[in-house]
Amino acid sequence: MSFASEIKKELINIEADKCCYRAEIAAIIRMNAELSVGKHSLTLDIQTENVAIARRIFILIKETYNYKIEILVRKNMRLKKNNIYIIRLKEKVTELLETLNLSSEEEYISHVIYPESLALNCCKRAYLRGAFLARGSINNPETSSYHLEIFNFNPTHSAELLKLVNHFGLNAREVKRRNGYIVYLKEAEKITEFMSIIGAHNALFKFEDVRIIRDMRNSVNRLVNCETANLNKTISASVKQVENIKLIKNQLGLEVLSDQLRELAETRLKYPEVTLKEIGELIPGETLSKSGVNHRFKRIEKMADELRGKI
Repeated sequence: MSFASEIKKELINIEADKCCYRAEIAAIIRMNAELSVGKHSLTLDIQTENVAIARRIFILIKETYNYKIEILVRKNMRLKKNNIYIIRLKEKVTELLETLNLSSEEEYISHVIYPESLALNCCKRAYLRGAFLARGSINNPETSSYHLEIFNFNPTHSAELLKLVNHFGLNAREVKRRNGYIVYLKEAEKITEFMSIIGAHNALFKFEDVRIIRDMRNSVNRLVNCETANLNKTISASVKQVENIKLIKNQLGLEVLSDQLRELAETRLKYPEVTLKEIGELIPGETLSKSGVNHRFKRIEKMADELRGKI
């Protein structure tokens, strides 16, 4: 089961007040319904490929309005050939649309969200829950980057949904796709806030657990990479310093160096693997800072370069 399916499985079991049920139904109708206009009647078909969501839609309408509802099952002939579940209303369709504030003088189903239909915050949350159930998806946080989106065919409703999401300060964005529009979130903190808003608390905890583990793993990897880079740098510098010292020793002898440089050179030959800071602490008779050690090695390097003819 995908992570998005887990969230939806949790959402379909949420109980709420009837005002919230109406908001949830309204969102699903705007996003997943088709209206057929006959000579003397209207037929409303609400479609979904998820049998649990179909059951949720049936229960919401039945408990809220007690309308007569038909359920049809068809085979989707595209791609995976999943079943398509259709919740069909043939009676009191106009009454339902008016009650849900979905109709206007220009359209049977208006894609403008009227403020009076979502006056309460609980209803706004329920509307977003319905929108996610209808056409929402989220990447599995264990396998990919963080991304939550809600797809829309209608540009007006997509813009309205964007405003509704950002009513909760989530900084959502909208982008046009070839066959529609999506409202999306990419920040992990905002995605968890959205899940809390729509009531997916169990999924939120799982998402946060995965996020914490991923962030910790990334932090450890960064530290390891940093330490590895520093170690490689230390080894490279040490190899170069030993080469310079051996060149001077073989051609001139270390006696040509001052006492300070000779002690440093002998300590490096004895401890080729230690850092500059550790070298400064190992020099007999004194403790030298890292910059002081580096300065003396520069003097040794200059002498070695003169022997190589680089200067």
